[in-house]
Amino acid sequence: MAAGGRASGRPAKKKGPSKGAGGQGRRSLEGKGATPPAEMRHWYKDKARAERVAREERGGRRPAPAARQRRSEDAPEHISGRNPVLEALLAGVPASALYVAQRIDNDDRVRDSIKIAAERGIALLETTRDKLDRLTDGAVHQGIALQIPAYDYAHPSELVDLAHDAAEVPLVVALDGVTDPRNLGAIARSAAAFGAHGLLIPSRRSAGVTGGAWKTSAGTLANLRVARAANLTAALREYRDAGLFVIGLDGEGRTDIGDVDLLTEPLVLVIGSEGKGLSRLVREQCDVVARIPMHAAAESLNAGVAAGVALYEVARHRSR
Repeated sequence: MAAGGRASGRPAKKKGPSKGAGGQGRRSLEGKGATPPAEMRHWYKDKARAERVAREERGGRRPAPAARQRRSEDAPEHISGRNPVLEALLAGVPASALYVAQRIDNDDRVRDSIKIAAERGIALLETTRDKLDRLTDGAVHQGIALQIPAYDYAHPSELVDLAHDAAEVPLVVALDGVTDPRNLGAIARSAAAFGAHGLLIPSRRSAGVTGGAWKTSAGTLANLRVARAANLTAALREYRDAGLFVIGLDGEGRTDIGDVDLLTEPLVLVIGSEGKGLSRLVREQCDVVARIPMHAAAESLNAGVAAGVALYEVARHRSR
């Protein structure tokens, strides 16, 4: 017997292919094709994602996010958050439903909101936090949201009629290029505080009375009428024909707002956007373009703050 060999007379056993080196292991994988994508696997559970993938392939482009889709003008709005909801209910804001999250951590604001809603006959609906996220477009809702119907805008002439009915000197606040609903809500608070008879907004390229505006106004929009005009320039012209003076507020004005001698007259105060100020066509309709004096360190004021300062000056002159 040779060292390390086999016993003589016994045939050697043929060694077959080893695993991982071809042979049966490789042949067993033939014919199964490429690995299927995730959405085709039987354990794939993200149906929403699969449907979105299919829509994108059919349409050839990615669909717009839900938050950016154009909202219908007659669609309901939602006020979210415990303080804003309670303030809106206390102010008598028209509402159609109160949504409360399941297993919400109750406090006095939630209990008071539910009580007021029940007394006013507002539907009380228990829902999930996911649905509240969708209803409020991802805003902070703290487990509660108030659904309000689409705002019923007034005609511009109605604002002057309100002043005449109250035997007061008309004061209307018009917004030119103010696109942030929070600014609209803040201006509404100042307008109500300083005796304005309503707000005038254009129907295009302008913030409307949305849930964000209601929230910032702290309920004052329930007692302050908002009118909407298809053409702001034409509406200002009609106001001038009716005997009102138009004062535009702009950082490039040459007269300080406190020095304008028309503040006690029937008045339309026009607030421009923070960045662009007054548009050219609106500026041409103004009897006076005034500014708010301030230090050079601040280039401009937020539209809501500027409106508050100007309306205070109007109220101060009228109280003399």
